[in-house]
Amino acid sequence: MRASRWGWRGWGPAAVAVVVAGLLAFPSAVPDMAGRPGSLLETFLPWLGVCVPVLLVLSWWRRSLAGLVALMLPVAAWVAGFGGMLAGGSAYDLVVVQHNVSDENGDPAGTARALTKVRPGLVALEELTPDDAAVYASVLRADYPHHAVVGTVGLWSKYPLTDVRPVDIRPAGVGAGWNRGLRAEARMPGREAVAVYVAHLPSVRMGPAGFGAGRRDESARLLGAALADEPRQRVILLGDLNGTVDDRGLDPVGEQVASGPGFAFSWPARFPVARIDQVMTRRATVTEVWSLPATGSDHLPVAARIRW
Repeated sequence: MRASRWGWRGWGPAAVAVVVAGLLAFPSAVPDMAGRPGSLLETFLPWLGVCVPVLLVLSWWRRSLAGLVALMLPVAAWVAGFGGMLAGGSAYDLVVVQHNVSDENGDPAGTARALTKVRPGLVALEELTPDDAAVYASVLRADYPHHAVVGTVGLWSKYPLTDVRPVDIRPAGVGAGWNRGLRAEARMPGREAVAVYVAHLPSVRMGPAGFGAGRRDESARLLGAALADEPRQRVILLGDLNGTVDDRGLDPVGEQVASGPGFAFSWPARFPVARIDQVMTRRATVTEVWSLPATGSDHLPVAARIRW
């Protein structure tokens, strides 16, 4: 049997390639109606790139020139959107670590020691219990003599912390004991004080009604408003925001601070598919973000380099 020749056939793979390219380039075109499909798409947007090798194999098998040519569109869209995430800068002034340590972590002392291996100047933790907070304070005290805890979030610092106060990011209908935001000023030698925020936004849920992110979004609006009112020019935000920087639900935060290159998928720890733990700055540059080895948490720690 003669092998089939290449030709302008297989318009199915070509059509799929065009759709994938459109979603990569214009995810906001997917509406956030009931079930929040737009936010769901944006949460896992980089993974649309997996469609490219699948379509390549299919086009090759069909000997489809149309499919191969159309593949250039999603490749270009992916590179334009995420190519910059692959390149990190070398120059930096500060290393920070962000970690949701989990309130079910069986080894808080080991987790604390693991976080110091990259020698960060600031360490932000979420899901602290009172007992575990004491363990973290004990292990970190020698290298991080300055720390503050508000509710279930905490900040450990090599530098003096002043003006520590809670940040109200509590959505409507949540009890008064829910405290997941703090703000402090870090006094670094030879520099103007930097406002450091630690936040843990509400979780999102997948269910029959779709992507449940209403409370997360409300908390993001409150956090965005607090950042907008921040009088300090330089700001560092560290937190489990329960969303990726592409998720439109975090736009109120993203309008005030920015992230940097590096995929640094942090959740779930066993097979991370999204970075929902964030390091973001204003009047400073996050030059690189990367994930650290697993601890006793269901999240991976995230480290970042910051340049003033």
